[in-house]
Amino acid sequence: MLFAQLSGHVSRSLKQVLMFVMFSVFTFTTLPAYSASKTILVLGDSLSAEYGLERGKGWVALLGQKLQQKNIPATVINASISGDTTSSGKSRLGSLLERHHPDIVIIELGGNDALRGLSLKASENNFQAMIDMVKAQKGKVLLAGMRIPPNYGPDYSERFFSLFGKLAKANKTALVPFLLEGIAEKDEFFQSDRIHPIAGVHPTIVNNVLPNLLPLLSK
Repeated sequence: MLFAQLSGHVSRSLKQVLMFVMFSVFTFTTLPAYSASKTILVLGDSLSAEYGLERGKGWVALLGQKLQQKNIPATVINASISGDTTSSGKSRLGSLLERHHPDIVIIELGGNDALRGLSLKASENNFQAMIDMVKAQKGKVLLAGMRIPPNYGPDYSERFFSLFGKLAKANKTALVPFLLEGIAEKDEFFQSDRIHPIAGVHPTIVNNVLPNLLPLLSK
């Protein structure tokens, strides 16, 4: 009787151990691997530089907080400057890469090019140069797509918008299809200039970025 009881106890213990091992293996093989800390550099214009906002209320700062809440080890560096164009972004990127060695670069530029009616070909060449610079340092790129009002005609606006998808496809880079998705259609979501979103909708921008960023962080 005692032997039978001991045998039953050992069997139950062995089953518990086996179940724990199987659960551990399943957990660690199905969850994304976020163990290695990543450095994320945001190269943007006023939409990312907290124009008209209290410091720390913009989407870039909120992105860092969101990653921390998710226990994803990452450092977010905001290198955005109001008024930046693709040309000025390109000229700044080399020194930023050398200084920070980012794993991921989010490029949020182009809006000022289009609002000034600049050559789309020149913008495309600048974007391509920035993508090439990041890839040369083994980094990953996330392009933030943008739309503009049809000030220069619908043809120019649509060709500008399609530029982001074209570049992402050609370079096999990640893409946020439209940074202001769910925001651009409502006037009340913008500051008085009708260009810069109010603080209350910047969490929506984070939600637009995050699904396209997380796969890059898990690689």
